[in-house]
Amino acid sequence: MSDQVAPTDTLYAVADFCLIPMGLPVPSVGPQIAECQRVLEKSGLEYKVGACGERGYGTNIEGPWDAVMTVIGECHRAVHAMGTPRIATDIRIGTRTDKSISSGGNDGKVKRVEEILASRS
Repeated sequence: MSDQVAPTDTLYAVADFCLIPMGLPVPSVGPQIAECQRVLEKSGLEYKVGACGERGYGTNIEGPWDAVMTVIGECHRAVHAMGTPRIATDIRIGTRTDKSISSGGNDGKVKRVEEILASRS
């Protein structure tokens, strides 16, 4: 018997994305990133905004594939609505069918690495 979980119509996505506002008259993009965080908060999805030195630049987000992609698009719309003429976004997305992940995907990955490191000390 296989341990593989049968794929469903709804993939659970664990994603890292970095929204990059461009073409602004000032170098700071803090207000645009804050606006994107407001959008993420309203989405109800699990997310963590990164900081340089902690997880690098970018945001980890997880949930159903369609919801993750929708909220990234909503971030684009919100930041454009602030007058940002161009946005580039880098996205890395992981899915899996060999194991069920309904939440805690990002935290689970960190915890697993910490367990491995602790077992070797």
